[in-house]
Amino acid sequence: MAGTVHVVGAGLAGLSAAVRLASTGTQVAVYEATGQPGGRCRSYHDQATGMVIDNGNHLLLSGNYSALSYLRTIGTEAGLAGPSSAEFHFIDLASRERWTLRFNDGRLPWWIFDAKRRVPGTRVANYAAVVPLLLRRQERSICDVVTCAGPLYERLLHPLLLAALNIAPRDGSAALAGAVIRETLVKGGAACRPLIARAGLGNVFIAPALHYLEERAVVVRLMHELRAMHFDRERVTALDFGGGTITVNSDDAVILAVTPSAAATLVPDLSTPSSYRAIVNAHFRIGPPGNFPPMIGVLNGIVEWVFAFPDRLAVTISNADRLLDTPREALAQRIWHDVSAILDATTELPPWQIVRERRATFAATPTENAKRPGAQTAWANLYLAGDWTATGLPATIESAIRSGHRAAEFASRG
Repeated sequence: MAGTVHVVGAGLAGLSAAVRLASTGTQVAVYEATGQPGGRCRSYHDQATGMVIDNGNHLLLSGNYSALSYLRTIGTEAGLAGPSSAEFHFIDLASRERWTLRFNDGRLPWWIFDAKRRVPGTRVANYAAVVPLLLRRQERSICDVVTCAGPLYERLLHPLLLAALNIAPRDGSAALAGAVIRETLVKGGAACRPLIARAGLGNVFIAPALHYLEERAVVVRLMHELRAMHFDRERVTALDFGGGTITVNSDDAVILAVTPSAAATLVPDLSTPSSYRAIVNAHFRIGPPGNFPPMIGVLNGIVEWVFAFPDRLAVTISNADRLLDTPREALAQRIWHDVSAILDATTELPPWQIVRERRATFAATPTENAKRPGAQTAWANLYLAGDWTATGLPATIESAIRSGHRAAEFASRG
């Protein structure tokens, strides 16, 4: 398009939109309300641990094509590390049993025929139970569609869907669960290889994107909180940042990549999700043992996933509203008790940090999923981006970047 695309919000959705537009030579301006780009995907130096840590642990899979395309564009795809094949380590803290799921690369799931590669305690016939989630049913909860009991559910579907949707599967959207499974397990191990930004989210996702935009003369204006938008009957005509108003010309477009609550305030009569779920992350300054896997899923503990970095162990707990009011040190001790059991060693609590994201994701229930708006709006030059928009996926990195790409495509068409 001949005009400027004004991208409001410099989280992953906004940055991915800006990068996509800048790669085609489109004139772009980016505005961020805070003093730091990245939104929930950022790194910072933590005084309590003396390390650079991420505000959250974000796992990608090799089938996340939008995220990988974004990283290829900004030149940091190699910043993702993971095993050469799709394998996932687990431990059950109740039974002390450990196992590893190993998926074959092709779409035909040969792995389920090998007792050493599939979920312990399952039979081949058990895996047919997943099929109802793939049928693109009307909005129902996961447990209305599949039986939420038995080894396959407890040892694979529950940890997978809890992590992907950030909600208890009994409450989660079957449509979103089905989308996750179609884009990962159904495509085989080639789409399921776990990938982690071991150098930190900021170094892989954010700083290189800012550099990419700077090289293309795109200015990211920090501390620019959008207070209001002015409309005529068909278009956005101005952006009011409190300290000044920017005119949106007739050949300009606006991509609004802010939180759902902010978008609902700015856009008249906009339907958005209004219920949220928390995530708790813990970071411990202790190097993992040499035989510790890059990540391990945990059953029957407060901990759900542990990620190993060269200088620390990081823990993720999804659907964590129940832990928001727990005193920080007590919570760190509870989490470290589980981690010590996983390490099979008794050690004192190392330097630690707890990061609680109260509104980490929208609540991925059938009701809230139905509230998600599409990228296009009632105004011809206004588009929406964010993991809370109707991407067909739950609120993940892949969803955020996919939304940014989609909004950029609409905006570039004018």
